[in-house]
Amino acid sequence: MKKLSLLIVGMIFIVPACTNLDEELYSDLAAENFFTTDEENIAALGQAYSSMTHWGSHTNIWTANELSSDELVIPTRGGDWYDGGILLQLHQHEFQPDNSIFNNAWNDSYGPINTVNRLIYQFSSIEGADAYEAELRAIRAFYYFHLLDMFGNVPLSTDFTDTETKPNSTRSEVYNFVKSELDAVIPLLSEKKDATTYGRINKWAALGIRMQLLLNAEVYTGTAQWADAKADADAIINSGLYSLEAVYSDNFKEQNEGSSENIFVVPYDEVFAQGFNWVAMTLHYASQNTFNLTFQPWNGYATVEEFYNSYVDPSTNPGDQGDVIKGKGTAIGTQDSRLSNFLVGPQGTDDSAGGEDGDDDGTGLNFTPYINEIYPDACRQCGARINKYGHVQGGREHMNHDFVLIRYADVLLSKAEAHFRTGDATGALGIVNQIRVRANVNPFNSLTEDQLLAERGRELFVENDRRRSLIRFGKFNDAWWAKDASDSKYKLYPIPKDQLNANPKLVQNPGY
Repeated sequence: MKKLSLLIVGMIFIVPACTNLDEELYSDLAAENFFTTDEENIAALGQAYSSMTHWGSHTNIWTANELSSDELVIPTRGGDWYDGGILLQLHQHEFQPDNSIFNNAWNDSYGPINTVNRLIYQFSSIEGADAYEAELRAIRAFYYFHLLDMFGNVPLSTDFTDTETKPNSTRSEVYNFVKSELDAVIPLLSEKKDATTYGRINKWAALGIRMQLLLNAEVYTGTAQWADAKADADAIINSGLYSLEAVYSDNFKEQNEGSSENIFVVPYDEVFAQGFNWVAMTLHYASQNTFNLTFQPWNGYATVEEFYNSYVDPSTNPGDQGDVIKGKGTAIGTQDSRLSNFLVGPQGTDDSAGGEDGDDDGTGLNFTPYINEIYPDACRQCGARINKYGHVQGGREHMNHDFVLIRYADVLLSKAEAHFRTGDATGALGIVNQIRVRANVNPFNSLTEDQLLAERGRELFVENDRRRSLIRFGKFNDAWWAKDASDSKYKLYPIPKDQLNANPKLVQNPGY
């Protein structure tokens, strides 16, 4: 078993908190029952982190943000994966307030916020707990950042003793709260990058969160903050603690806790810290035989063909970019090492057709980037599958890989964008080419806005970035495969119906 930090060991055995913002004040919150040792303090922090295990599973924040972008799709394959149309809604930008995925994303954010509010209340009476309180405030800011990004106008609740339901705050108000909280706590957070801070928000992770917030400030408030976003990127870079891994895929391998690039992760373990099950979500049923898995996968998530094709470099592979697969899933015309993000081609254990890896779409299991249709009868083998974190022989449904939330490559690309947006395309070009050289592709001679967006997409595939980037670059409402051009209202998700019913003070987002 991997070596888990003390924090994670502490959080494993703690039941995640209720998502009700009106949680009662129980008698056991008396001061004498609060935490008295460092071990108890760290275990208590684990309660705030435990809800982060949702990042690696289905129908949550990650699902909403990835399926509403041009990266991923879950086609309806006959009777499989229709799920009342909630998945098609995301891809085709037909969002409805009763879509359970939006409600899950809301609860998966406010649940830990409520836990943090309780813990801050408890820590506030403990002498010398300032560092723990600062970390808790950073966790809360992290979740409010995602809430303002997804829903915009959300209630701000920060006082555990105040049980009154709250109305919507404006998006600008939530932005200002998140920024002010991060401004206040960053100087108080640990600067260590070691086992004691692994999986926790240290100073560098908090700077990364603020950098992402500032990078999108113009979307959230109407006022750009490129210089401040660049300053946070520079602070991380100049720390000297992080660097690009020589091999891209090493950031996502089964034992990826040694990555020099990963800044903030959610630690998982297939037995002791479960919840990361992409192997189940994307692989075909018959992939159980290919990888000798202990369970049968679900044949769900696949990559949009146009996005997969973006990894093929037209300058070295002129002509039709539709046929990019040759032989056993080898891409022609490019050597982009980031094609490790995908699983394509024949999936049998030898070159013979048929056998135990067969599928009713044809003999022999063979993943193709092409998807015939999104609904109602997509072929079961169609679509390049997610291979970002690899699939190991003999694997279980829950994976050992740690889920990456903030990575050094994003810091570099964010700095490059800040240069580009302020008129320094040359400065941006040099940074982007660092990323391209590591990926084993030709450096750009010049840089356009479309190239910058495409490079972010190739590098940060399924890292919960694409929706934000498409909105920031003005592309989110464009047409793509199986999706018409959409209304600008879809840049925000609807306030979930269940939340409107529970809180009469909430007002629905415009257009819904």
